[in-house]
Amino acid sequence: VQLQASGGGLVQPGGSLRLACVASGLIRSINIMGWYRQVPGKQREVVATINLGKSANYVDSVKGRFTISRENAKNVTFVQMNMNSLKPEDTAVYYCNAISWAGTQYWGQGTQVTVSS
Repeated sequence: VQLQASGGGLVQPGGSLRLACVASGLIRSINIMGWYRQVPGKQREVVATINLGKSANYVDSVKGRFTISRENAKNVTFVQMNMNSLKPEDTAVYYCNAISWAGTQYWGQGTQVTVSS
């Protein structure tokens, strides 16, 4: 499974950004996809996940502000996360993640999100 992430950037507090991830390869092996984030000196934390049935979960700090969605195509899977009302504490490197039915984790390259005035 290969994950290609895009999006991110610099935005002012209260602004919006969209992250996208394309999964290719053995996508039929994927159950859960999601986004994690990490700031220097801290552990990587889960932000949002969505399963094959499109049931989503969010960390409390982003509920009501972030929305994750997923589209499953024949050879690829698209995952998008819309981030609204961004706060400085959302600043981090965001990583796309996929978990197979066997529990194997796959990671995309990180994309920087910076929320600053």
